[in-house]
Amino acid sequence: MGSYLKETFYAMAPRRKEKYKLPVPLPEGKILDDMEGNQWVLGKMIGSGGFGLIYLAFPTNKPNKDSRHVIKVEYQENGPLFSELKFYQRAAKRECIQKWVQQRKLDYLGVPVFYGFGLTDFKGRRVSFLISPPSYRFMVMERLGIDLQKLLDQNGGFKKLTVLQLGIRMLDVLEYIHENEYVHGDIKAANLLLGYTNPDQVYLADYGLSYRYCPNGNHKQYQEDPRKSHNGTIEFTSLDAHKGAAPSRRGDVEILGYCMLRWLCGKLPWETILEDPVAVQTAKTNLLDELPESVLKWAPSGSSCSELIKYLVYVHNLPYNGKPDYQKLKKILNPDGVLLGPLEFSTKVPSVNVRTPTHKKVDSPKTTREPANELPAKFTKKVCSNKTRAPCREEQEGSQPTVLQSRLAALENSRTRKIHEYSDIFNEMQSLQQTPSSTSFPDSYCKPYLECTSRDPIRKPRSLPRYRYTPTGNLGVTDLESSPRFWPAVFQLTLSEETKTDVYYYGLTIFCLLTLVFLALYFL
Repeated sequence: MGSYLKETFYAMAPRRKEKYKLPVPLPEGKILDDMEGNQWVLGKMIGSGGFGLIYLAFPTNKPNKDSRHVIKVEYQENGPLFSELKFYQRAAKRECIQKWVQQRKLDYLGVPVFYGFGLTDFKGRRVSFLISPPSYRFMVMERLGIDLQKLLDQNGGFKKLTVLQLGIRMLDVLEYIHENEYVHGDIKAANLLLGYTNPDQVYLADYGLSYRYCPNGNHKQYQEDPRKSHNGTIEFTSLDAHKGAAPSRRGDVEILGYCMLRWLCGKLPWETILEDPVAVQTAKTNLLDELPESVLKWAPSGSSCSELIKYLVYVHNLPYNGKPDYQKLKKILNPDGVLLGPLEFSTKVPSVNVRTPTHKKVDSPKTTREPANELPAKFTKKVCSNKTRAPCREEQEGSQPTVLQSRLAALENSRTRKIHEYSDIFNEMQSLQQTPSSTSFPDSYCKPYLECTSRDPIRKPRSLPRYRYTPTGNLGVTDLESSPRFWPAVFQLTLSEETKTDVYYYGLTIFCLLTLVFLALYFL
């Protein structure tokens, strides 16, 4: 009988694609029988989504204990919960997850535990399958804690270490579901939930948009469908989804990259144009085509985004049907191999440092200029006795060049560090470049950087900037031949306002002395 119920359940898949309706709430205390014969008592309703309701749930033999389960309920004719059920039945059975964790030597895998599913009627009594179908579909799941969107709303963004750790955990999840022929397709903070009993664990939930990209080992072909364009959450969805192509593995890792950028910076470059999907698509294309500058200028003040840059460069070069190198991506996010610790969420909103073009003025602290007829305070004469006046003057005059030299040396060191920081990023980007064959992956939205040409008229990846290393003494200077906006910024670092002021007064003093000498010679 159990097998008959399951066959009947799957045979009644939703057929229509009209807007989903929220079901009328079921009464608290209602008992639901799942397909395995287990009974569950409905608790209070704790949430609702775009298609269904979520209740606390208790096994009938443990009704008074703290609820560790939830039940998702939707109308039978709706579709998302049916898709999620198929994913759990095919790809996320508990024994399969446990085996994967043991094989990969993980401490846990962020996929929620699935307990059962079933059907029930509207009035609270089971309706015979031979007479009429039930009105409700339900699924019993592990109870999870707060979702990350609520934490984002409170904090604005997360610490860099937390962002990278979340990325690594999600890569573990994506590798598992990808190996089981599914992609998630809707990764975002609202679908990432902390553990209910262990808040240091994070889970990827809501598989209502999951897609079987590789049924029976045959990868779906790249084919754009305008009727399906811009599917998913517009803020994070992949370029493939913008074009109406079927979800793939590279789409999942691309979406994760946008999420990490949002978590670190507090916002994304296209957040103000979300009502225009085509404009969002163009902004995402520009972000990937203009790496690394597009991310560097969007980074929070005082924070380095080199890991995210390298991650996005790798994703940008990944073919549509290519398998991501998950270990390499995790190595990019954790280059030092630091053990993952507890999740720490910041309480301070990071400020985004959008760099202004060099031909525009930027707001900076104004320097106070002293009158020309007065010497700066550092040149004020010291009161010395007649015996010590000459040594005092020599010490004062000797200290000024030393101070100036030390400042100039500090500026040069800062400039050199900036240059080497860019050089390190470009070196890593060059190492991450891939040159897939245009014959093997003709439908890839990412054009290879060498011989291949893309069919995509919208997205035209540019070649990465070339650079040349020229040793000069003990310092290495990097010549960025194709980055015209870089050198003006470096030249601005050469002299600060304070140094310019010192040079000005040095010149003024010398000019006055020369004038006095010429006047003395003239009158003599």
